Amino acid sequence: MQIHQDYQWLDPNARGASVAMGNFDGVHLGHRSVIDRARDRGPLGIITFEPHPRQFFAPDAPPFRLMNAEARANRLAKLGVEHLFQLPFNRALAALTPEDFARVVLAEGLGIAHVVVGSDFCFGKGRTGTAQDLRSLGERFGFATTIAPLVEIAGREVSSTAIRQALTEGRPRDAADMLGHLHRIEGEVIHGEKRGRELGFPTANMALSGLHLPRFGVYAVKVDVLTGPQAGSYMGAASLGIRPMFGGDVPNLETYLLDFKGDLYGHHLSVALVDFLRPEMKFDGLPSLIAQMDADCERARELLAAL
Repeated sequence: MQIHQDYQWLDPNARGASVAMGNFDGVHLGHRSVIDRARDRGPLGIITFEPHPRQFFAPDAPPFRLMNAEARANRLAKLGVEHLFQLPFNRALAALTPEDFARVVLAEGLGIAHVVVGSDFCFGKGRTGTAQDLRSLGERFGFATTIAPLVEIAGREVSSTAIRQALTEGRPRDAADMLGHLHRIEGEVIHGEKRGRELGFPTANMALSGLHLPRFGVYAVKVDVLTGPQAGSYMGAASLGIRPMFGGDVPNLETYLLDFKGDLYGHHLSVALVDFLRPEMKFDGLPSLIAQMDADCERARELLAAL
């Protein structure tokens, strides 16, 4: 998959794509429906924005994203996307009228042949353009437009908001039902305080900045090591939260890979939340903590072996 970050200096080979357009936070089943309608009409492309427009307009709001840009790109690549047009959302782009966006960005800049959007899609300055407006503008500027209906499961609309709620409540399997895949946290392994190593459970630490925070606690997880000599898939148990036993205050993700030995610092991991095991706890001493960690790992092993 090729990633393009500028519509003004585009590789000519990327023009003529059939694209799905939106933010695609989580790449859930509703997004998949939009993407699938863009297939077979030319090279498959995605138009999305970085940062998320909501981050641009409300930078001090609580983190809400289900995926960072790296995780989103990895998921889209798995869906067979050939071109990811990850447009910088800045003041200039935000100021374009719906007509100017359709003409300057879509027609002249990206040269798209076909675009698919959800029925609730809005675009242009002040979000004044609708999906129907995009269809009319496409007729003027030479590209076709398909409007995809919203997707429901058991009578409930699939949305990033509903997925966030499921994760907040510690229901990763319900979130996975709406996503169509396990919720994953991806990023680089960073140095921590190495307490896990001292306790006999060396963990891979990852930052959670900018992401919606699932319920704090311990999870059974599936782990893909994406880079390095030990790349591959593993089972694990992960602690997500602030480590109340040690007085932490910055949330992070600490993952213990079962049956693994090696150094992961600087490499990239994809950690999938499978089951919520228990909430965060403060123990009366390290022996109690270690005993609980042993129990957590055995429970994770049992649950993951059954998948």
